[in-house]
Amino acid sequence: MTLVALILLVLKISIILSVLAIGLKETFADATFLFRAPGHLARAILAMYVIMPIVALVIAYSFNLHPAVKIALVVLSVSPIPPILPNRAFKAGGKTNYTIGLLVATALLAIVFIPIILEVFERVTLIPLGITMNSIASRVLATIVVPLLLGILIRAFLPKIAERVARPLSLIGGGLLLLGFLPVLFGSLRAIWSLIGDGTVVSLAAFALIGILVGHLLGGPESEDRPVLALATSSRHPAIALAIANANFPDQKLDAPAVLLYLLLSTILAVPYLNWIKGKDARTAAEKKQVVA
Repeated sequence: MTLVALILLVLKISIILSVLAIGLKETFADATFLFRAPGHLARAILAMYVIMPIVALVIAYSFNLHPAVKIALVVLSVSPIPPILPNRAFKAGGKTNYTIGLLVATALLAIVFIPIILEVFERVTLIPLGITMNSIASRVLATIVVPLLLGILIRAFLPKIAERVARPLSLIGGGLLLLGFLPVLFGSLRAIWSLIGDGTVVSLAAFALIGILVGHLLGGPESEDRPVLALATSSRHPAIALAIANANFPDQKLDAPAVLLYLLLSTILAVPYLNWIKGKDARTAAEKKQVVA
């Protein structure tokens, strides 16, 4: 086994363990929440699978960008949320049922929406695009749906075991993710640096910030849901994004560094937004205490 194959295997195992750990704390009702809340589901679809693909096309055509950056914008705009997002969303005050429901719903809908949106992109850009539903389904099921449902089943039938192993699995998954991600990041630094310029950072940052804004505005009337959809709309599943890129542009070697650069930027740009949310929640809580007093 080559070093690259080993790193990819470590990353895949880390994601599966992290999602399994999340499932060990949740219920089937949480996983299916969005399918029973049509308003929430419609806003999520509008944000992630309608507005952001349009934004990606507009940015790609507005800047004289490297082709790899344009590819990254397009494939990220159709990818579902990353499996590790629930942990960030919970820290931002997100509700369990909405957060887990969003993870499951957007993952399952990606199987249908990604080929449709790529078909629309193909008609608009006249560039051949496409990926089979089976290819998307295999990745979605392997990295999100199956480990999450397995964790939920273990919790339902073996609650004591689920409670005992959830945190260790989460720590192991997080450790493996860091162990696998750092070599990929350091190995791509030169390629990432070669992409910086010609509006690349501005365009990727704009896409991330617009995603945060769109998700926040469409998060619905409950304040706890807005940061969850904001993070979901700006953060996308890198493995699925790269699978789409490789299926359509196998000779483009800089698409992975472009996706990595976006992941770094979106993570950094989310920090001030999350700090604002926490400050806002703290002020609201203080005002409620004053009213009660």
